[in-house]
Amino acid sequence: MQTESTVEDLKSTHVVENGYPAANGGVKLEDSSVIEDSPAQLNGNGMAEANLEPEQDQEQEHKGQVLPKQPDLKVLQHRISGYVGFANLPKQWHRKSIRRGFSLNLLCVGQAALGKSTLINTLFNKELYDLTTPATEDLAALKLEDASQGLSDGTESIQQEQQDHAISEGKSGVAAVKINTLSTKIEENGVSLTLNVIDAPGFGDAIDNTDAWKPIVREIDSRFDQYLDAENRLERSAIQDNRVHACLYFIEPTGHSLSALDLEFCKAVHHKCNLIPVIAKSDILTDEEIEIFKLTITSQLEKEGIELFEPPQYALDDKETAARSSELHAKMPFAIVGSTNVVSTADGRHVRGRSYPWGVIEVDNESHSDFVYLRDLLIKVYLMELREKTETVLYEKYRSEKLNFLNIKQDNSVFKEYDPELKQKEEKQLHEAKLAKLEAEMKAVFQQKVNEKEKKLQKSEAELFARHKEMKDKLTKQLKALEDKKHQLEMSLANQSANSPAQAKKKGFLR
Repeated sequence: MQTESTVEDLKSTHVVENGYPAANGGVKLEDSSVIEDSPAQLNGNGMAEANLEPEQDQEQEHKGQVLPKQPDLKVLQHRISGYVGFANLPKQWHRKSIRRGFSLNLLCVGQAALGKSTLINTLFNKELYDLTTPATEDLAALKLEDASQGLSDGTESIQQEQQDHAISEGKSGVAAVKINTLSTKIEENGVSLTLNVIDAPGFGDAIDNTDAWKPIVREIDSRFDQYLDAENRLERSAIQDNRVHACLYFIEPTGHSLSALDLEFCKAVHHKCNLIPVIAKSDILTDEEIEIFKLTITSQLEKEGIELFEPPQYALDDKETAARSSELHAKMPFAIVGSTNVVSTADGRHVRGRSYPWGVIEVDNESHSDFVYLRDLLIKVYLMELREKTETVLYEKYRSEKLNFLNIKQDNSVFKEYDPELKQKEEKQLHEAKLAKLEAEMKAVFQQKVNEKEKKLQKSEAELFARHKEMKDKLTKQLKALEDKKHQLEMSLANQSANSPAQAKKKGFLR
């Protein structure tokens, strides 16, 4: 037994998480707490005592669950002198992974005739798509199928059928986009991969591309919803992961800048999936044009706040791996050339590429295109990181927003000790607060009604005063008119009396 070497190796025990050594040394506990390799004192039993300083969780009001403060723990590290066997955990995880296999859900978006099918065939070195059928014929077939479905529906009116036919001909960007999924299972050196390629034919091919990205966003959200529903089931023995792990967005090689449609699509999906932009058919551009085009695209994406997938770097990565990760991120967007044809070079080598009168472009040559960088990022090196980010970052963000939208929140009272007296006081305070609020509302309503009544009375009083004044003025005018008329009559009578002679008195016949 190599006791001395075993003891020295176990002085800095590494955490084993998911079958792989963790970045920091220590012992992995069930509560995910890690004991750092800090100096410790040995006691008489040959044990080292270390104090665990838990991180202080910040209080988050109304957001998720808030765990109570954890007490300080004293963890004893035992020095073992023999073989235990947990060093074989990575091998166990490897056997389990090989048995279960892996999966990759890849979303490919771009306008027609940008080489999407060719690139997929080149990436996986397999004829997944039939390249003998042009993309325009596929799009025409989709439109013909839509038109036939519209004609078969006898419940629609003639006018509605004409509108549907116009939409199917590409006058609406939303109606022209279709979602197709190609599923296949490929194997390499005993490792099986279930590949699901999600294509969006018709994207960007309509006259009006307004909201052309919305069907794709709905597809991504629907896959998140399906996974969330599967998680919330009572029995969830086997959940099929159909979430989008990566999105390859094909940019037209104009050499100038991104179009408005490109920017709108990237802004709509960059927080829902791992966005990886590629410059399609970059062999039509010179090296100088490609560099300028890349700088322009990067500047536009940064200005719009669009985040691309960034290869992660870990503490245990060597310098070569860290440099490769930085190089992959610096190469975005990837200028790629795809081809499944095997051509002969000038020196007699047989390579995948494209043959031109002036030379041969090799697909797997880093100096000719960025295809190798894209393959390393997407498959060879960071496929599991793409899946992990989808699980822990993108899906969790969508899940939290979805549950908050549905008003489903964690009740933090489950972490509190139940005290009947305290509970009764809280209920009493809550009841008193409700009564006070109700009383204040009733007072406010009563005061409002009183104010309205006072305003109404004041208005009525003002109207009465106005009517009284009007009637008084009217009577005064009538009285003055009558007095004037009386005066005129008196004057008239006086004038008549002064102008007529005095009549003689009539005498009787006896006189």
